[in-house]
Amino acid sequence: MADAPHIELGKQGEEIAVQHLISKGYEILHRNWRSGRSEVDIIARIGNDWVFVEVKTRETDYFGYPEEAVDKAKQKQLQKAANAFVEEYSVQGDIRFDIVAIVLNSSKQEVYHIEDAFWPMDF
Repeated sequence: MADAPHIELGKQGEEIAVQHLISKGYEILHRNWRSGRSEVDIIARIGNDWVFVEVKTRETDYFGYPEEAVDKAKQKQLQKAANAFVEEYSVQGDIRFDIVAIVLNSSKQEVYHIEDAFWPMDF
């Protein structure tokens, strides 16, 4: 059974985000890493930084930019997953949260990488 169109769009966006990060020198460590009900789309490293990446893909920005979907509740969920990852893997180094926002349709592909998109509250 084929995935719903929004699921397929999300998968395409995550693949585009991974390729974008690799092209910028990031090492991709995990994709769709889960801890309980929390998930991080991409966990990567660049230098000593551990980067927890949320990917948001939309077909248009007509109703708002993709990154605007990463609200306080989503940030809290990402931080919860990151805390679990840090504990499980005894992470050393700096931690940051990035957003890769993608507008993807038949006429365009725009990728916006927002480094340090928000500050962690629980670390």
